Amino acid sequence: MKREVTLKVKGKFVNKYKNGYPLIMKEAIININDASEEGNIVRLVDEMNHFIAKGYYGKQNKGYGWVLSRKEKEQIDQSFFTNKIKDAIKIREPFFQSEDTNAFRIVNGEGDGLGGLTIEYFDGYYLINWYSKGIYEFRDYIVNALKELTEFKAIYQKKRFDVSGKYIEDDDFVTGERGAFPIIVKENGVNFAVYLNESAMVGVFLDQRDVRKRIRDAYANGKNVLNTFSYTGAFSVFAALGGAAKTTSVDLANRSLSKTIEQFSLNGIDYESQDIKVQDVFHYFKYAVKHQLKFDMVILDPPSFARSKKMVFSAEKDYKNLLMEAIAITEDQGIIVASTNSSAFNMSKFKSFIDQAFKETNKSYKIIEEFSLPKDFKTIKEFPEGSYLKVVFIKKMQ
Repeated sequence: MKREVTLKVKGKFVNKYKNGYPLIMKEAIININDASEEGNIVRLVDEMNHFIAKGYYGKQNKGYGWVLSRKEKEQIDQSFFTNKIKDAIKIREPFFQSEDTNAFRIVNGEGDGLGGLTIEYFDGYYLINWYSKGIYEFRDYIVNALKELTEFKAIYQKKRFDVSGKYIEDDDFVTGERGAFPIIVKENGVNFAVYLNESAMVGVFLDQRDVRKRIRDAYANGKNVLNTFSYTGAFSVFAALGGAAKTTSVDLANRSLSKTIEQFSLNGIDYESQDIKVQDVFHYFKYAVKHQLKFDMVILDPPSFARSKKMVFSAEKDYKNLLMEAIAITEDQGIIVASTNSSAFNMSKFKSFIDQAFKETNKSYKIIEEFSLPKDFKTIKEFPEGSYLKVVFIKKMQ
């Protein structure tokens, strides 16, 4: 049994937690240092010692732990985790039945009542992401639950214990039979190469599934498409399969070249007919302006925070300027797909960045469509920060 520690919630935060807020924040707790060891069970009480909730102590970039239960007598044990994961899997049953998609999320942290943890499914392989040492203390319970509830080829894991969310290098294999990587998964009929045994990122971001499909099905045909911060070129692959006249993929990481070539090739696309550039996106914007290049569609999906040798990019501070660069090289009547995964601001604030960018460039625009997280990325209304993905399809008018 983990040690149980009582933490007192400051008066002004009591109703917030009573109403279902799941993140244990340092500023909300009078005696946060009493929690001491990661993985300790914490019992949240008000200043009169009335029970509010129980959870665990685990530091990550978001806070100091997560609420797991609002039942005072409930034990945080094997059956607790088994039941939580069983409920989460049941919600995703339609995904397991799909013939054209076999890569999706089965546990989405606090959305499924298990903050600090995500689990993803890749055609019979399961990947657990641990976001703190605290949740990792429950590793055996969680792995045992997967063993009991699922048929799997293997279970892999990624440790992201660093408070900045960085990945800890380690053997990612947990149990089963080690995979021969890459494994080839399907998303809406499109093939992706996935590596569960390499770095923190496996080859595709599952949260953009609906956006990629929409680009392929409704926007790409005949268009000249620029995909910035392209990673392994997933947007470019979908655009090409949707009939794009040409795609240009730009990313600063050296690995993006070979990874993007691999994804194109898996889908029968001649990568030599596409442009793949290993280059700083901001440098590429300047290059495009200098050479008078224009695109019918520009996809902007930057990390919420990134650092290169010459600059630091923060979505909260710099997205407006990024948009202004994109507006300059987008054809009139062209589409900008503006996306951010930053939880530091909401959709309303994001739209204000869009509005400011167009005003400062003296251009008009029309918002065509909006997307947030797909259904397998379950969220709860009590934690709006969990609904981090914001995607807006913008038409640049004359």
